[in-house]
Amino acid sequence: QVQLVESGGGLVQAGGSLTLSCAASGSIVSINRMGWYRQAAGKQRDLVATVSSGGRTNYADSVKDRFTIYRDNAKNTVLLQMNNLKPEDTAVYYCNVLSMNFREYWGQGTQVTVSS
Repeated sequence: QVQLVESGGGLVQAGGSLTLSCAASGSIVSINRMGWYRQAAGKQRDLVATVSSGGRTNYADSVKDRFTIYRDNAKNTVLLQMNNLKPEDTAVYYCNVLSMNFREYWGQGTQVTVSS
């Protein structure tokens, strides 16, 4: 069994910052990719940012230069530093982990609300 525990969501004013954290634990083969996705009300779940086992990062265009993804391989943890938040960043954010044997895991989601 694999668990992804997320934390760090909340309510923030536009222009503010939040940091999301996700820790993976349990019976998981070495982790390949870690990342974050988000789903706004009534919309599909979209990629926010990912980081590979080698440290290569990928960002959605809408968050480039505002969000930064970090990974701690020793702790199986991924962080998402979110700066200059906008109301359109409001969504439920989900941690995503892809193992080396290509099994995919999702966190329970954490709400981020940005007020204008």
